[in-house]
Amino acid sequence: MRYSCALAPNHDIVDRARLAERLGYHRVWVFESPAMYGDTWIALARVAEATDRIGLATGVSIPGLRHPVVTASAAATVEELAPGRLVLAFGTGATGRSTLGRKPLRLTELADHVRQVRALLAGAVVEIDGRPVQRHLGAPVDVPVWLAVSGPKGLELATGAPGVIATGVPPGGLHGWADVALLRFGTVLDVGEDHTSPRVQAAAGPGYVSIAHLMWQQRETAVDALPGGRGWRTALEAERPARERHLVAHQGHLQSLTERDRLLVDAAGPGLLAPGWSGDAAEIRRRIDEAAAAGVTEIVYVPAGPDRDRELTAFATAARP
Repeated sequence: MRYSCALAPNHDIVDRARLAERLGYHRVWVFESPAMYGDTWIALARVAEATDRIGLATGVSIPGLRHPVVTASAAATVEELAPGRLVLAFGTGATGRSTLGRKPLRLTELADHVRQVRALLAGAVVEIDGRPVQRHLGAPVDVPVWLAVSGPKGLELATGAPGVIATGVPPGGLHGWADVALLRFGTVLDVGEDHTSPRVQAAAGPGYVSIAHLMWQQRETAVDALPGGRGWRTALEAERPARERHLVAHQGHLQSLTERDRLLVDAAGPGLLAPGWSGDAAEIRRRIDEAAAAGVTEIVYVPAGPDRDRELTAFATAARP
């Protein structure tokens, strides 16, 4: 089992990526939510030049944010900087598009964009919006293209892809691909720590409240079902008018807690640690073994909170065989 990490494209990503490389992480996945973070491709290029061997991946690239030629050109540039180290993964953009006031893409739109980018990387002429386009710079580029999908239709779409990245494992496992990455948040507990620890709340809380963000995005009142959810929604509604709430609902997503998010964390109790992978090192190893049995080949850990170096170090120590 390989262990990787997912990082936001912020100013300190190079320092985090260098640490991850020293700790033996297999790959750095870089988020794409331009309304909340910096630019994914600039961050990938910075990491490519600052590291020697660690893999690089878009975590994940969202069709519709860039023209397919722009994405293909960016991928070719990073591949030139770090030959053989890049994975180009695409998803429907549940969070990244929500922060722009848009719904996730349909699977048919995702499939069309992936087909176009693959063809452009191969040097082909592709018709987009009724006009032929082609990437002229350099030779064809061989970059693996993965999909981030879930549900029967999404998994069917990914048939034939070299790899997939998922946020959960379906009952039958994920056995149809050579590479299967599983995104996980949480924190490795020190002796005597539990959900009441301020450090644990700061590190595990962002992953926990991301569930509330997604529930609100799908149906605003759905978040009321969570402990503290009604208070969270009330605070959001007081903060911005209805047409602007998507601008702040995901604030701090998978990275840090807002004062509004603290309402959810404080009300969660022991349930704070249930959704992600939080436990001592032995518990983390047990979860890794379970994931491997289900077909997962790579764990993508999301460090959060004020001390992400600590989170990266503790998870790497727990994950090593």
